[in-house]
Amino acid sequence: MKTILKLAAAMMLIAAGDSVWIGKFVDSGALPAPWRVVQIDKKIKPTTYRVTTIAGVTAVEARANGSMALLARPLTVDLATTPILCWRWLVDAPVVRGDMTKKSGDDYAARLYVAFDMPDKALSAGTRLKLGVARRLFGANVPDAAVNYVWDNRNPVGTRRKSAYTDRAELIVAETGTARAGTWVNERVDVAADFAAAFGNRPGKPIQIAVASDTDNTKSIARAAFADLHFVARQQNCS
Repeated sequence: MKTILKLAAAMMLIAAGDSVWIGKFVDSGALPAPWRVVQIDKKIKPTTYRVTTIAGVTAVEARANGSMALLARPLTVDLATTPILCWRWLVDAPVVRGDMTKKSGDDYAARLYVAFDMPDKALSAGTRLKLGVARRLFGANVPDAAVNYVWDNRNPVGTRRKSAYTDRAELIVAETGTARAGTWVNERVDVAADFAAAFGNRPGKPIQIAVASDTDNTKSIARAAFADLHFVARQQNCS
């Protein structure tokens, strides 16, 4: 009986898995490695980032003023074991003139990206050609696919659509409107399920995670903060 109980306990621990932390920040002012600022388009003024304390939480603060740049880091996580991404974020306010249906309105006070690498066999010839063109224009940071969680200004939580710029990026509204602006909001999303739904259950491996405050299209001002990014198993609580 003791052997069975020990085996059951071990199986429960394996099922629970360990949290995979990727964004626990300390209040030093400097951005910790391996996080780095990535400009997709060098012609656009970059959003600025720093580590600071906001409302008692140590976090990365993003300030955008008609600007766009990612704060990104490499990502190694097994979505079969820990598919749930947890984090908390805060915005002063959503981007008023944002409109996810148009390139001219493709701005968000807060965005969180998970970028994926996909095998060639999972990509059509046309998609591979488009990605090649995009990488010649914007560099190697253009991923095969991405899931974007955004703080929108008008659409209901759960709204999904392809980016106005590319069908290789799925936008998912994780928070919306002004009701919870100015406060820390906890989020929990199933990245594995969202990627599968967005890209037809094709195989893909997460390779990068990024946060951003993005206002270059609407020439707006925004501030956001991000903290406590980590992956957990489906049956685990966000710690």
